[in-house]
Amino acid sequence: MISVRRCVAIGALAGALAPCASPAAEPDAAPETTFSLTGLYYAMRDEPDFGVYVAALQRGPLRFEARHNYEAKSATSAFAGYAWSGGEGIAWSVTPMLGGLFGSARGVVPAVEASVAWRKLDLYIEAEYVHDLDDSSASYFYAWTELGWRPVEPIRIGLVGQRTRIVSNDRDFQRGVFGQLTLGKATIGVYAFNPESASRYVILSLGLAF
Repeated sequence: MISVRRCVAIGALAGALAPCASPAAEPDAAPETTFSLTGLYYAMRDEPDFGVYVAALQRGPLRFEARHNYEAKSATSAFAGYAWSGGEGIAWSVTPMLGGLFGSARGVVPAVEASVAWRKLDLYIEAEYVHDLDDSSASYFYAWTELGWRPVEPIRIGLVGQRTRIVSNDRDFQRGVFGQLTLGKATIGVYAFNPESASRYVILSLGLAF
């Protein structure tokens, strides 16, 4: 929900997928540390509105995330991971993570965040498998994908899709369009899912990067 959570948070792109963690330049240099907060408001048509919240800390290649209402409503998850990134003409980043889920649902959650950027185009994929510790038959695969284009700075627009359990409708895969505007440390986003359907809904996002 980034890149939204590549280097900052879902709904909070600050650049065209610049590498999140490059262990690199100077051996004695202190690792760069960034922190981000993201809030997403789900404006629903046929169920109560709700919010999703994400906090992320990146220190060098190490990444830590905490999420609420993300995998399940009234549930919180925590993750730790390690980022690899590189590329010049084509920039890329991959961050495998492992997390735990607690609250209304309990589970173990292996996950990955990956991005590729070329010129004004970028692709972001976030995927995870929630292994439910209380009922293995309730385990599921979650994914969020963005294909973005930056016609001019600081605007980013594109296509978005997600497979999630926190939205209840007859579609296994939700799809739509989005737009983002970055102003300094803040990124404002609007996501319109299933716009041609009666099950359409809108997500409003605000991300802050420090």
